[in-house]
Amino acid sequence: MMNRLSIFVVGLMGLIVTTGCSSTDGDSPTTWDIGDPTPTDYPEDYYAGGQLGTTAVNTSTAFEQPTKAVENAGMMTAFNEGEYMFEKEFNTNTSGAFHGLGPVYVRRGCLYCHPGYGHGARQTSYKADNHRNGYLLVVYDKLTNAYIRSVAGMPQTGAVKPFKAPIDESKINISWPDYTDEWNNQFPDGEKYSLIYPEVSIDYSAFYAPVVVSRGGEDVTLTEAEYNSEIGVLLESTIGIYGTGLTDAIPDDSITAQWKKESEFFNSIGRTDALNPAYWSQSANAWTNYYSNAVQGDGTPYVRRYTYALSRGPILDAAGANAIWNITNVTRSDRRYHYLDLAGKYYAETSSKDPDVQDGFTEYINLVDPQHNHPEWHTGNLEQDIYKYLTSKSLDAEMSDQQYTNLMIWHRGLAVPAARNTTTDDFKQGKQLFTQIGCATCHRPSWETGDDHIQDPAKFFTSDDDMPRYPHQKIWPYTDFVQHRLWMKNDIRTGWCRTTPLWGRGLASKCGSGVERLHDCRARNVIEAIMWHGCRNEGGQSDAYDAVVRFRQLPKAQRDQIVYFIESI
Repeated sequence: MMNRLSIFVVGLMGLIVTTGCSSTDGDSPTTWDIGDPTPTDYPEDYYAGGQLGTTAVNTSTAFEQPTKAVENAGMMTAFNEGEYMFEKEFNTNTSGAFHGLGPVYVRRGCLYCHPGYGHGARQTSYKADNHRNGYLLVVYDKLTNAYIRSVAGMPQTGAVKPFKAPIDESKINISWPDYTDEWNNQFPDGEKYSLIYPEVSIDYSAFYAPVVVSRGGEDVTLTEAEYNSEIGVLLESTIGIYGTGLTDAIPDDSITAQWKKESEFFNSIGRTDALNPAYWSQSANAWTNYYSNAVQGDGTPYVRRYTYALSRGPILDAAGANAIWNITNVTRSDRRYHYLDLAGKYYAETSSKDPDVQDGFTEYINLVDPQHNHPEWHTGNLEQDIYKYLTSKSLDAEMSDQQYTNLMIWHRGLAVPAARNTTTDDFKQGKQLFTQIGCATCHRPSWETGDDHIQDPAKFFTSDDDMPRYPHQKIWPYTDFVQHRLWMKNDIRTGWCRTTPLWGRGLASKCGSGVERLHDCRARNVIEAIMWHGCRNEGGQSDAYDAVVRFRQLPKAQRDQIVYFIESI
């Protein structure tokens, strides 16, 4: 009898074959021309980002290249200036291009988390100033699976004097125990592999403010004993940012159609728990929770497509647009408030009563607001002044609108490196095997972009002319934009994780990016990443379990071809 994933693979095979096969399977590869006056014949999946979004550069700067759409729109100067914003560190100055860091922060700049413009690298300790540390701390209530209320969703470990860090990073502990799977970390032919996973803890004393969670609609402060038993800590790492503008150009309707296809299939076999009910109803075969922004925008709903947790919609209000504000706490005209904690008060309350903060606040605030344009911060009542400053909704903008616009032109304008080795037999065989064993079921190979009219939930950008655009391109990100579960040891919070795009990752080492894979960098190479997809335990069985079983049964030469293909796309 075919098990559930086997049926899933067969049921979606028509979809995968339709969307996933390229002209490698035919005799007449498409002729294209990208940035080279001499056309060359390659299969269409060589052009991972289509004609407008692919770069032929495969050197150490492959992840940094502009798309042809940037050049066609005459946006190269803005792109370069946006790149400058990404590459430099912010500081505590009160003027200049990179001023405004703090009062607390996650990182001083973007390259800490995105080395080489790509994925963060595995760490053995948590230091905000460590280059290549792409980790964000996930501090959550194990009883409700919700983030704790007294730190930010992306908790900070850095602070500008006289303020103090919400979490003392010297008291964050990371270890990497070995993991043995049901096959004793060995293939049938005797080849062995190693698996590790992160264990993370934070001492109760590391938290500056009281540890507060929400229970039954009420905020509850935890004792140390309660904290030790009820609070969990996990890691999530950054992913590459190249090509994100291209996936933003996929129509919402197309992503919804993918969810519907998978939902209808699972319903047909009686599996009612296959898609995340927080976002999708299998019984209604429809979204239950869209992304929207009613703070800066008007609450218009959009399909979820970005972050592991699918917490974001279109790119112009997604992770990058958010991070340039909350990672550094640098304000802009549409974000004139600090990013402190989820409740919006616990850090401010603790700081306002801290004698050390009170001692240094007058000097600090006179530098921040020398003309006393905000008299409410200068009354002489230090506890009140500190609290009002930290919770203010009318802070001065530290990043100009033009700087932010340039950053987003750069963000939406990053190209995808062309696939490598596409004309080789190993690539062709690896691609065929990738589909045959079921990997392409979730890592859907290709998508078509639509008209690509600009969507910004924050309503900062309103015109198609504001950004580079990618209408009607066939692109090859290798993701279905759906969340699945792998049931790994110390898995991602909630267990639901969006399928991560695979394109370009084979160039990570060359570009200086982290080479590790999966949401917390536990997989040090492709083999480990594949084998982590094969988990099953008392909680459940990985959605990719049967694909891994098939992978194990292949001879080493064919396993190597699949790895070769993944590293080449």
